Amino acid sequence: MTHKTKECLSRPRAKGAKWTGKDIQADEVVQDVSLGWDAKRDRWNGYDSKEYRNVIDEYAQLEELKKKVVDTAAKEDEDDEGEDGAKYAEESDMGRHQKTSTKQLRIREDTAKYLLNLDLDSAKYDPKTRSMVDSGATADTAAALVAEEGFMRASGDAAEFEKAQKYAWESQEKGGDTKQHLQANPTAGEYYRKKEKAEAEAKKLAHQKMLLEKYGGEVNPLAAKLRETAVSESERYVEYDESGSIKGAPRIIAKSKYAEDVMINNHTSVWGSWWSNFEWGYACCHSMVKNSYCTGEEGKAAFEEADRRRTGGVLEIEEAEAPQEIEWASKKDPINTPPQADVGTEPTKKRTIEEMTGGVTEEDMDEYRRKRTAANDPMAAFLGKDELLQQ
Repeated sequence: MTHKTKECLSRPRAKGAKWTGKDIQADEVVQDVSLGWDAKRDRWNGYDSKEYRNVIDEYAQLEELKKKVVDTAAKEDEDDEGEDGAKYAEESDMGRHQKTSTKQLRIREDTAKYLLNLDLDSAKYDPKTRSMVDSGATADTAAALVAEEGFMRASGDAAEFEKAQKYAWESQEKGGDTKQHLQANPTAGEYYRKKEKAEAEAKKLAHQKMLLEKYGGEVNPLAAKLRETAVSESERYVEYDESGSIKGAPRIIAKSKYAEDVMINNHTSVWGSWWSNFEWGYACCHSMVKNSYCTGEEGKAAFEEADRRRTGGVLEIEEAEAPQEIEWASKKDPINTPPQADVGTEPTKKRTIEEMTGGVTEEDMDEYRRKRTAANDPMAAFLGKDELLQQ
C-alpha cells in the first residue's frame, strides 16, 4: 500500500469483500503512466469533467426555488393593492428637528465640489470629510448651496427659499411667533428677514468703524486685482553668484533682538567692545561692570595698576628701578669659603637631647618662678632689691 487507511480517498464499502466474497479486487491499482514535461505540470491532470455535473444540478435547483418565491410574492402584492388606497400618512411636525432633505449621491451631470474654481480667500475643500468648509465658489452660482448636509442640486432662488424657510422655523421656536409662516404669510417673513439682515449689516459696519478709529488701519484696502499686478516685470540686469545672491549688492548686516549702538552712563563705547581675562567690558574706561559710570583714562590707569598688583608686576618694576650695588671682595677675605657663624653670641632657645632626658633642674625651676611673677602683685617691683618702704 502506498498510503494509510485514514488517508484513502476511495469510499469504503458497507460490507467488505472479505465477508461477502463479491467483487474481489486488488487492494490498490498502481498505474504505470509515462508523462512528458508538460503533462507532469498540468494542473488539471487526472480531473474528471463528469464530476462538475453535480455542481450544475445544484445551481439549477436553486434557480427553481427562487422562481417559486418570486411568483408567490407577486400574488401577495396584488392582494394588498386595494388596502393601500385606504391608508393615509399622519400629519408630521415640520420643525427643525425633522430633516427636509436626505443625503443622496451626486448625479453625474453635476460638477463635483472639488472641481469648482474657488477663490483663494474663500471656500476650502476638506478631503477627509468630503465637504466644503465654506461656500464661496465663483465659477458656478449653484455652488453657493453647498452646506453640511451635502450638495443640493438646485439653482436660482432655491437658496433664498431655504433661508426663508429656516427663518420662519427659528422665529416660531425662539419667540413663539405663529405669524411667521412661509406658506401662509410669506410677505411678513420676507420683510422681517430683510430688516434683521440690514440691522446686522449696519451693526457690523459700526463696529468695524469703531475699531478703525481706535486702533487705526487701512480704510480702503488694496483691491485684489491691484495686489495681483503689484509684482511687475523689469528689464534691469541682475547677475547672481554661486550662492544665489546678487553680485555687487550691499551686504545687509543682520541685527539681533538686543539694543545696538546704545551708550549709557557717559560711556563713549558700547558694552562688549573690550575683553580681558575672559570678561567683557567697556573699551573707553576698561570697566567690567555693565551699569558702571565711565571714568575715562583714569579708569584705564587704575585697571592697569590693579592688574600689575594682582600678577606681581609691581615687584619686577621696583627691582628694575633700584639696582643693587656690587660689593667686590677684598684680598683679606677668603675665596670660595662659606661664612662661619658666631658661636655663643646668641642663647639657643631649643633644648638639647641631654636636657630633655635629664629632667628639670633647680636652675630651670628658679628661672621659671621669676618669669611667672604676676603683674598685679604689689611686691613684685621690690623683688630682688634691698630697699625699704618709706612711710
